[in-house]
Amino acid sequence: MVLSDKGIKKALKEGHINIDPFVEENLQPASYDLHLGKTLLLFDRGNNSFIDIKKPMELLMVKHEIGEEGYILHPKEFILANIKEVTGVDDQHVGFLHGKSSLARIGLLIHATAGLLDPGNELRLTLEMYNLSPLPIKLYLDMKIAQITFERIDDKCERPYGSDGLNSKYKGDMVVKGSKMYKNYNYEKK
Repeated sequence: MVLSDKGIKKALKEGHINIDPFVEENLQPASYDLHLGKTLLLFDRGNNSFIDIKKPMELLMVKHEIGEEGYILHPKEFILANIKEVTGVDDQHVGFLHGKSSLARIGLLIHATAGLLDPGNELRLTLEMYNLSPLPIKLYLDMKIAQITFERIDDKCERPYGSDGLNSKYKGDMVVKGSKMYKNYNYEKK
Protein backbone atom coordinates (compact mmCIF):
# COMPACT_ATOMS: atom_id res chain seq x y z
CA MET A 1 0.00 0.00 0.00
CA VAL A 2 1.33 3.47 -0.94
CA LEU A 3 1.99 5.67 2.08
CA SER A 4 -0.11 8.82 2.45
CA ASP A 5 1.31 12.14 3.63
CA LYS A 6 0.49 11.08 7.21
CA GLY A 7 2.02 7.66 6.55
CA ILE A 8 5.23 9.24 5.20
CA LYS A 9 5.57 11.43 8.31
CA LYS A 10 4.94 8.43 10.57
CA ALA A 11 7.47 6.25 8.70
CA LEU A 12 10.06 9.07 8.92
CA LYS A 13 9.50 9.43 12.67
CA GLU A 14 9.79 5.66 13.21
CA GLY A 15 12.94 5.42 11.05
CA HIS A 16 11.44 3.18 8.34
CA ILE A 17 12.21 5.70 5.61
CA ASN A 18 14.58 8.65 5.34
CA ILE A 19 14.41 11.93 3.43
CA ASP A 20 17.26 14.34 4.17
CA PRO A 21 16.62 17.18 4.21
CA PHE A 22 12.91 16.79 4.88
CA VAL A 23 10.91 19.98 4.28
CA GLU A 24 7.21 19.67 5.01
CA GLU A 25 6.18 21.99 2.14
CA ASN A 26 7.49 19.35 -0.31
CA LEU A 27 5.12 16.72 1.08
CA GLN A 28 2.27 15.91 -1.32
CA PRO A 29 -0.88 13.82 -0.55
CA ALA A 30 0.93 10.51 -1.30
CA SER A 31 4.45 11.52 -2.38
CA TYR A 32 7.36 13.84 -1.67
CA ASP A 33 8.84 16.34 -4.16
CA LEU A 34 12.55 15.94 -4.87
CA HIS A 35 15.02 18.50 -6.21
CA LEU A 36 17.78 18.49 -8.83
CA GLY A 37 21.30 18.23 -7.42
CA LYS A 38 24.34 20.02 -8.83
CA THR A 39 26.32 17.25 -10.54
CA LEU A 40 25.58 15.97 -14.04
CA LEU A 41 27.26 13.30 -16.14
CA LEU A 42 27.33 13.96 -19.89
CA PHE A 43 28.42 11.57 -22.63
CA ASP A 44 31.91 12.32 -23.92
CA ARG A 45 31.17 11.81 -27.62
CA GLY A 46 34.49 13.36 -28.64
CA ASN A 47 36.47 10.49 -27.10
CA ASN A 48 34.04 7.58 -27.47
CA SER A 49 32.57 6.10 -30.62
CA PHE A 50 30.47 3.35 -29.01
CA ILE A 51 29.55 1.77 -25.67
CA ASP A 52 30.90 -1.69 -24.84
CA ILE A 53 28.76 -2.93 -21.94
CA LYS A 54 31.38 -5.55 -21.02
CA LYS A 55 34.07 -2.96 -20.25
CA PRO A 56 34.41 -0.30 -17.50
CA MET A 57 32.76 2.96 -18.47
CA GLU A 58 34.57 5.49 -16.28
CA LEU A 59 35.80 7.40 -19.37
CA LEU A 60 32.43 7.29 -21.16
CA MET A 61 31.01 10.35 -19.39
CA VAL A 62 32.33 13.67 -18.09
CA LYS A 63 31.25 15.52 -14.96
CA HIS A 64 29.54 18.90 -15.19
CA GLU A 65 28.18 21.04 -12.36
CA ILE A 66 25.09 23.20 -12.74
CA GLY A 67 25.74 26.84 -11.89
CA GLU A 68 23.39 29.78 -11.45
CA GLU A 69 22.90 29.92 -15.23
CA GLY A 70 21.40 26.40 -15.28
CA TYR A 71 21.96 23.70 -17.88
CA ILE A 72 20.32 23.45 -21.30
CA LEU A 73 19.23 19.91 -22.15
CA HIS A 74 18.97 19.68 -25.93
CA PRO A 75 16.43 17.58 -27.86
CA LYS A 76 17.37 13.88 -27.87
CA GLU A 77 20.09 14.51 -25.26
CA PHE A 78 20.54 12.02 -22.42
CA ILE A 79 22.28 12.89 -19.14
CA LEU A 80 22.62 11.51 -15.62
CA ALA A 81 22.11 13.62 -12.50
CA ASN A 82 21.46 13.21 -8.79
CA ILE A 83 18.57 14.13 -6.61
CA LYS A 84 19.60 16.69 -3.97
CA GLU A 85 17.95 14.77 -1.13
CA VAL A 86 19.26 11.56 0.39
CA THR A 87 16.45 8.99 0.49
CA GLY A 88 16.42 5.59 2.11
CA VAL A 89 14.17 2.72 3.12
CA ASP A 90 14.48 -0.08 5.66
CA ASP A 91 14.11 -3.77 4.84
CA GLN A 92 10.32 -3.55 4.90
CA HIS A 93 9.74 -0.60 2.56
CA VAL A 94 10.42 0.32 -1.06
CA GLY A 95 10.52 3.70 -2.82
CA PHE A 96 9.43 4.54 -6.37
CA LEU A 97 10.77 7.53 -8.29
CA HIS A 98 8.28 9.32 -10.55
CA GLY A 99 8.38 12.26 -12.92
CA LYS A 100 6.54 15.52 -12.37
CA SER A 101 3.49 15.99 -14.59
CA SER A 102 4.40 19.60 -15.40
CA LEU A 103 7.82 18.51 -16.70
CA ALA A 104 6.44 15.52 -18.62
CA ARG A 105 4.11 17.93 -20.42
CA ILE A 106 7.14 19.70 -21.91
CA GLY A 107 8.84 16.44 -22.91
CA LEU A 108 11.27 15.86 -20.01
CA LEU A 109 11.72 12.26 -18.87
CA ILE A 110 13.52 11.99 -15.53
CA HIS A 111 14.15 8.26 -15.43
CA ALA A 112 14.57 5.91 -18.34
CA THR A 113 13.92 2.70 -16.37
CA ALA A 114 15.53 2.71 -12.93
CA GLY A 115 12.94 4.18 -10.62
CA LEU A 116 13.19 1.73 -7.72
CA LEU A 117 14.67 2.41 -4.28
CA ASP A 118 15.31 -1.13 -3.04
CA PRO A 119 14.74 -2.18 0.58
CA GLY A 120 17.88 -1.54 2.63
CA ASN A 121 19.37 1.18 0.39
CA GLU A 122 19.94 4.84 1.20
CA LEU A 123 21.45 7.18 -1.39
CA ARG A 124 20.99 10.15 -3.65
CA LEU A 125 18.83 8.70 -6.40
CA THR A 126 20.15 8.94 -9.94
CA LEU A 127 18.07 10.61 -12.64
CA GLU A 128 18.33 9.31 -16.21
CA MET A 129 17.05 12.39 -18.03
CA TYR A 130 16.08 12.64 -21.67
CA ASN A 131 14.58 15.52 -23.65
CA LEU A 132 11.74 14.30 -25.89
CA SER A 133 10.77 17.85 -26.81
CA PRO A 134 11.69 19.46 -30.15
CA LEU A 135 13.03 22.40 -28.10
CA PRO A 136 15.87 22.67 -25.59
CA ILE A 137 14.83 22.62 -21.91
CA LYS A 138 16.66 24.71 -19.31
CA LEU A 139 17.24 22.91 -16.00
CA TYR A 140 18.07 24.70 -12.76
CA LEU A 141 19.84 23.65 -9.58
CA ASP A 142 17.35 22.83 -6.80
CA MET A 143 14.33 22.83 -9.14
CA LYS A 144 11.54 20.38 -8.32
CA ILE A 145 12.45 17.56 -10.70
CA ALA A 146 10.80 14.37 -9.40
CA GLN A 147 8.68 12.83 -6.69
CA ILE A 148 8.97 9.67 -4.64
CA THR A 149 6.30 7.38 -3.28
CA PHE A 150 6.86 4.77 -0.57
CA GLU A 151 5.21 1.40 -0.01
CA ARG A 152 5.41 -1.14 2.74
CA ILE A 153 6.17 -4.60 1.36
CA ASP A 154 4.35 -7.71 2.60
CA ASP A 155 7.23 -8.85 4.85
CA LYS A 156 10.81 -7.96 5.69
CA CYS A 157 13.01 -9.01 2.80
CA GLU A 158 15.53 -11.77 3.46
CA ARG A 159 18.34 -10.05 1.54
CA PRO A 160 18.14 -6.24 1.51
CA TYR A 161 20.01 -4.32 -1.19
CA GLY A 162 23.75 -4.66 -0.57
CA SER A 163 23.53 -8.18 0.89
CA ASP A 164 26.20 -10.69 -0.07
CA GLY A 165 25.63 -12.28 -3.46
CA LEU A 166 23.29 -9.62 -4.82
CA ASN A 167 25.87 -7.70 -6.90
CA SER A 168 24.45 -4.40 -5.59
CA LYS A 169 26.46 -1.92 -7.67
CA TYR A 170 25.06 1.38 -6.39
CA LYS A 171 24.62 0.83 -2.64
CA GLY A 172 24.83 4.13 -0.75
CA ASP A 173 25.91 6.25 -3.75
CA MET A 174 26.02 9.94 -2.86
CA VAL A 175 27.46 11.18 -6.17
CA VAL A 176 26.07 10.35 -9.60
CA LYS A 177 27.91 7.50 -11.28
CA GLY A 178 27.78 6.02 -14.74
CA SER A 179 26.82 2.47 -15.59
CA LYS A 180 28.57 -0.43 -13.87
CA MET A 181 26.97 -2.99 -16.19
CA TYR A 182 30.39 -4.46 -16.97
CA LYS A 183 30.47 -5.93 -13.43
CA ASN A 184 27.86 -8.44 -14.61
CA TYR A 185 30.52 -9.88 -16.93
CA ASN A 186 33.37 -10.41 -14.42
CA TYR A 187 35.55 -7.94 -16.31
CA GLU A 188 39.28 -8.32 -15.78
CA LYS A 189 41.82 -5.81 -17.07
CA LYS A 190 44.27 -7.39 -19.48
